Amino acid sequence: MSVPELSGARLSHRLNFGYFLLRNGEQLKIVEAVGALQKSDVSPSRNRARELVFIVAVALALRLIVMVFLYPEQLSPERDHWKFGFETGRIARSIVEGKGFSNPLFGETGPTAWMTPVYPGIVAGVFKIFGVYTKTSALILLSFNALISALNAIPIFLFARRSFGERSARWSAWTWVFFPYGIYFPVERIWETWLATLLLSILFWMALELEQEKPIWVWVGYGFLWGVEALTSPSTLAVLPFLGAWTCYRLYKTRRRWFAPNVVAAVVCLAMISPWFIRNYRVFHQFVPFRDNMGLVLRLGTKANTQYWAASELGPWHSDAEWEEFQRDGEIAYMATKKRQAWASLQADPGWYVWRTFRRAVFIWTGYWSLSRWYLEQEPLDPPNILLSTTLTVLALIGLRKACRRECWRGLPYALVLFSFPLVFYFTTPEHYYRRPIDPMVLVLAVFAIAGRGNMAEASAKSASL
Repeated sequence: MSVPELSGARLSHRLNFGYFLLRNGEQLKIVEAVGALQKSDVSPSRNRARELVFIVAVALALRLIVMVFLYPEQLSPERDHWKFGFETGRIARSIVEGKGFSNPLFGETGPTAWMTPVYPGIVAGVFKIFGVYTKTSALILLSFNALISALNAIPIFLFARRSFGERSARWSAWTWVFFPYGIYFPVERIWETWLATLLLSILFWMALELEQEKPIWVWVGYGFLWGVEALTSPSTLAVLPFLGAWTCYRLYKTRRRWFAPNVVAAVVCLAMISPWFIRNYRVFHQFVPFRDNMGLVLRLGTKANTQYWAASELGPWHSDAEWEEFQRDGEIAYMATKKRQAWASLQADPGWYVWRTFRRAVFIWTGYWSLSRWYLEQEPLDPPNILLSTTLTVLALIGLRKACRRECWRGLPYALVLFSFPLVFYFTTPEHYYRRPIDPMVLVLAVFAIAGRGNMAEASAKSASL
């Protein structure tokens, strides 16, 4: 009777154990033992995969149920269906009408770099098939958002398992299923944030895995995904140099190849984003790397009414004067004017800007801006949001401290993401959904603060078996 073939990292020591028993004439017992060991390798992975499928299914069902109540907001005809995707919807409509990537606001203002191309392209594809600003298009796009939010449970499980072990991974994935921000926001707004969140979660998991030597095709995929992420939501690139430096350091410390693989990833990423850069240069006759609206968002953060965090009166959305200026000067010239105004305001009152920057940082991490009667009339859900956001932040910091005290290298990648990602929003302007792309990392740390226990040294070994 022959010994069945084994696969897996523990083949060598199991066969040595088998040969020891063979010398004692116990062939049948070897066959039975090896078969049991093979089954024990396969069953946990299969059960884990089934559980993840179930987790995604439950998460998707919850999001679709909430979508039923929220989707009518997208169908409002006010301002020519402005709420249906905002600038994204306008650009998508322009693409479908054969006018190209243009007209992001309320009229025909010509080519634009207000948004990057991935998500408007997705919306345009839906519009082309199911109609512009139709109920069917709204349901499909919101269902797509719900799906990618539900799928985020998988990379959350993977990087939580890689960092903190099986228990924290399962708790994190199930917590994401019922996570209020992950349920509400994807089906409340047709926007690229939810796709960017999924991509960043995958990239964060890949960065952790790349601390160990991987085949070159993995690095090619890593660079490709960073290119897609950059063309989806460029603000997430704030994380790239920090995660990249961390990965290089970890590979260097373990005497593995680090320079050549990172060069390959960088070349692939540049190859992905270069066509957009070239398009912008040909259209605007100047270098526009991703989006051209930095002057405007900087202006929104330099001088405005401090009663509210969103200074929309300074932009073309709610100001007739600003909209007329945008139409008269064109997009590029308008943005250049806003940039000059922003710097002038900053130089005139730097103390005010520093205080405002601090308030924006507090808002990003706690949701708090004001509790005045006037403000709460505008934002009636702020009190529960403040409680949830602040609790998550405190728990995440506790989890980060706990991780760093046990094994510092496990917590540092999370710290780098939490530090780098929101920086640009401190200095420009915030929104309630701006922090959402790093919610998965915040959630995992918060779960680890509560449920994380056991031997973290086993986490890395376990992560390879899925």
